[in-house]
Amino acid sequence: MTTTLLFGASGQLGSAFARRIEDVVSPTRAEVDLVSITPGSAARLIESVEPDVVINCAAWTAVDAAETAEDEANVVNGAAVGVLAEVANQRNIPFVTFSTDYVFDGTSERAYREDDPPNPVNAYGRSKLIGEELALRHPGSLVIRTSWVQSGTHPCFIRKMVELARERDRLQVVDDQIGRPTFADDLAEATINALELGVTGLVHMANSGVASWHELAKETIELARIDTEVVPIPSTEYETQAQRPISSVLDLGRMSELGISELPSWQDTLQKTIPTIMSMYK
Repeated sequence: MTTTLLFGASGQLGSAFARRIEDVVSPTRAEVDLVSITPGSAARLIESVEPDVVINCAAWTAVDAAETAEDEANVVNGAAVGVLAEVANQRNIPFVTFSTDYVFDGTSERAYREDDPPNPVNAYGRSKLIGEELALRHPGSLVIRTSWVQSGTHPCFIRKMVELARERDRLQVVDDQIGRPTFADDLAEATINALELGVTGLVHMANSGVASWHELAKETIELARIDTEVVPIPSTEYETQAQRPISSVLDLGRMSELGISELPSWQDTLQKTIPTIMSMYK
């Protein structure tokens, strides 16, 4: 039986893996804090579990908060990832971790490929890039860049839009930032497929289709059948601590080349996800 050592099992992506993998060991943050993990403590954990694969879904995901806590974000998203990748590689155990479209500056006129030079415009993106580079030093690592992760089970953009729409008659949502909305369950399925194929290195994975935040919000509210107007606004009218890339669309061509199953369109999975979100309000 294959044993998976899973970090971040309580998050929206980690829980998607936990629902799909039968034999999972998932230490809590109280048991293993990535802020203080060392090669020695990681080695002891891996030796005690004897996993066949290590999947890291733990991360600092608060994009704006990272602007004033970049050192902490660098440890969780960067140094800790390097430690796990190194220890797994020393034992010939496949290692998977996740990165972000925010490693790019958003100025490209085409979708970003894996070999395009990163140029993050915020602290979160910089911290994720550190983790990428450290993990990719080891041949057994699979680094997956994804984007705009959503789910029906955890706090995320689409759940926030439903909450706000239930309270307000009008929402203003940015319409000039473009990316690929990606659903945790679809991403977990594709990652497991990649592991079965023995894929390593850097791969972009996301649901098919492109949207702005406004388009994603509008579709969400319409599917939820909430009578709230969703108004498009430019980024200049919605100030955030962290700068966001304007167009961070990921090129998915390498997935196809490697034979990894294509993720469904974001619209199709959103339609399946909305009932889960709405059931919380019954």
